[in-house]
Amino acid sequence: MGLIKALTSSATTALGDQFKEFVSCPEVDDKTVIIARGNVSHGEGNKKPSAGVISNGSKIAIPQGWAMMLVDNGKVVEFSAEPGEYIYDTSSEPSIFTGGLGKGIIDTFKTIGSRFTFGGQTARDQRVYYVNLLNVTGNKFGSPQPKKITDEKYGILEVTFFGEYAYKVEDPIKLVNTVIGANPKDEVTFSEVVGDQLKAEFSEQLTKAISQVMRIKKVSFGDMGLYGSDLSDQMNNELLKDWTDKYGFKITDVSLGDINVTEKSMERINKIDDATIFSNANLQSGLMASATADAMKKAADNKNGAMMGFAGLNMAQGAGGAAMNAANQNAQAQGGMVAGAVTGGKFCPNCGAPTNGGNFCSQCGNKLN
Repeated sequence: MGLIKALTSSATTALGDQFKEFVSCPEVDDKTVIIARGNVSHGEGNKKPSAGVISNGSKIAIPQGWAMMLVDNGKVVEFSAEPGEYIYDTSSEPSIFTGGLGKGIIDTFKTIGSRFTFGGQTARDQRVYYVNLLNVTGNKFGSPQPKKITDEKYGILEVTFFGEYAYKVEDPIKLVNTVIGANPKDEVTFSEVVGDQLKAEFSEQLTKAISQVMRIKKVSFGDMGLYGSDLSDQMNNELLKDWTDKYGFKITDVSLGDINVTEKSMERINKIDDATIFSNANLQSGLMASATADAMKKAADNKNGAMMGFAGLNMAQGAGGAAMNAANQNAQAQGGMVAGAVTGGKFCPNCGAPTNGGNFCSQCGNKLN
């Protein structure tokens, strides 16, 4: 059995050829239908066509964006994902036109093709199924309840998120084997296959995928909107068993609209950010400069007069400077004490400055004896 590409000519639509069938994809809504059984038109010369039999020499048409498979007695015997018209030849070896689906479809043909089952079908039954290869976009997801993710900087956070994802059929044989094998139907919709169970599985695994990408890329949750491609790849890993191996689906895009942290997690983030700022001298200087500029603007706008405002500013700066001097003196005192411990010299017990053998401290005036 094999498929031979037919030459485009007026003969391709001539259905009057004796004992031949013309198989075509039915007119369906490609936005909703994922699997459709092919229409079989018998030639005018075939006065007694056999139901469920596709004769040698029949023509099979494959439209753009669809894959076709011929199932003979529960076994996939032919497959093509390339658009065009073909002649069905029972005398030749099976031929597989993979289109853009890759080499994996050949392995699936060899393994699943030999164990495809309808269950309860007649002894002689040939069917052509068409599978929609459309990239299905606009599938919304969200987490109404907070989910826990692991952030590189902030640790475990509780977040809610929402967005959209896209998917497509990567392996039509797996899909038909799972869906049609258990429930022979002439038409199957996307919503019937990707129901509540698969959607729930997507949202559940997305939480894990977000944490994984943040860990691998070493980014925080707020930057995840820039890593849609990485998130898609990670989702295919997480959904390998339930989406890919079983149904032949592939996630093609994940667009994360936003990640919102809970109030409790936001408190944690603020504490960590504050600790980071006040442990960094450069950040402290930046904050003081910013605060001074803001204070000067407010002083200039003081309703009691700019001079009063600047007087208050000078007092605040003086207090701030005193605080910084005290901190610096404390640091110097600690350094002097350490130096004294090393050299064995004497230091003022009040401020820590070297005494140089005098009776009074040259720095603070404290009496030493």
